[in-house]
Amino acid sequence: MNILQESTSKKKSPEDVLNFINDGDDVIVPLANGEPVVLLDTIEANAARFKSVRIHQMHALKERRYIWGEYGDHLRHVAYFLSGASRKAFLAGKCDLVPNHFHEVPRLLRETTKMSMILASASPIDEHGYFSLGTEADYVASFIGKVPFFLEVNPNMPRTFGSNQVHISQIVGYIEVDYPLHEQSPPVITDIDRQIAMYVAERIPDSATLQTGIGAIPNAIIGFLDNHKNLGIHTELLTDGVVELVEKGIVNGVDKKLHPGKIVSTFALGTKKLYDFMFENTGVEMMPVDYVNDPRVIGQEDNMISINATTEVDFLGQCASETVAGRYYSSTGGQADFARGARFAKNGKGFICLHSTAHDGTISRIRPQLTLGSAVTTSKNDVDHIVTEYGVACLRGKSISQRTRELLNIAHPKFRDELEFEAKKIGLL
Repeated sequence: MNILQESTSKKKSPEDVLNFINDGDDVIVPLANGEPVVLLDTIEANAARFKSVRIHQMHALKERRYIWGEYGDHLRHVAYFLSGASRKAFLAGKCDLVPNHFHEVPRLLRETTKMSMILASASPIDEHGYFSLGTEADYVASFIGKVPFFLEVNPNMPRTFGSNQVHISQIVGYIEVDYPLHEQSPPVITDIDRQIAMYVAERIPDSATLQTGIGAIPNAIIGFLDNHKNLGIHTELLTDGVVELVEKGIVNGVDKKLHPGKIVSTFALGTKKLYDFMFENTGVEMMPVDYVNDPRVIGQEDNMISINATTEVDFLGQCASETVAGRYYSSTGGQADFARGARFAKNGKGFICLHSTAHDGTISRIRPQLTLGSAVTTSKNDVDHIVTEYGVACLRGKSISQRTRELLNIAHPKFRDELEFEAKKIGLL
């Protein structure tokens, strides 16, 4: 059977996906724009025909009834990172959350699920019989050729390169759809964000390889890199800001140790400008997360710079980045992966950024102890630099009392006396 014949035979209707799902199955779905909207709509509309089917996903885009547990034992959402579509449902006890380091998610899925099927969005088939997972590689690319795939083919999904290519022979079926991808607009950048960004940017050397998370501060940092040269990108998340750096010639990756000249990422989320930039761009390689986020891989980049955000830090240096006021908000994601990887790197640096206060300046985000119920994302042993609008605290190799002093110096001035009193009270000074 040639490619055209096989493609014709595997073209299905949305309802056909129901024939490939059995009671007790574990269905795996990519994150963000890898989410196959029509296929999930179809499964949800027919939830009553299933029993004990679990749908595993990080960062769901669409709030759904099954995420809220409205189908009882028929469908159950299992999250590995909370989003706006799943956060309230989890806090209400309607779905599950599995703690994880992002790079370990493929292994967790292999060890704890049946890996029954993967449902994913993809770009149209090419003349060689390959679909591309487009903006995604994440955890699902690790299962290409090993787990049945059912694809939702969307002409708006950019064809990308790397280890996210799925051949027609490796799928059980596909449907064709046409809807725009979800766009994540850049957040508004404040003066505080710019001040923090300036502190970080001046500590980034030429020829560094960058990992940045999503948010105002990473976007602000890009505005301070105009005088840098030969930067590279090895990051879990690819955003619009990288496009600007490539267009200016600041990012070229020539000094990277791994994949020189290439931008390496495991998923992308931004605007149409980013998705257009990725389309058939051989300079971008989308790779599985168990490669991109593996600290042992990250550490091979001599000048690795990791930049992430947190919600609060205690005097030990523990960063609570996935909870807010002691309640779950997201999950670990790749922050700990890159914090550890940067420590492995010869000249690596890790930066965790935050505003010094919250709630209109009424609460200090630097605290003697984390808020009760907070989850530690970056441990005291992996933390490197903490940055607020008042400066940079270098914690690597420092004693607890030294760390406390460093963090007091970058806390908001109106809280410093109170924080110092509390530090002495609990024996840290």
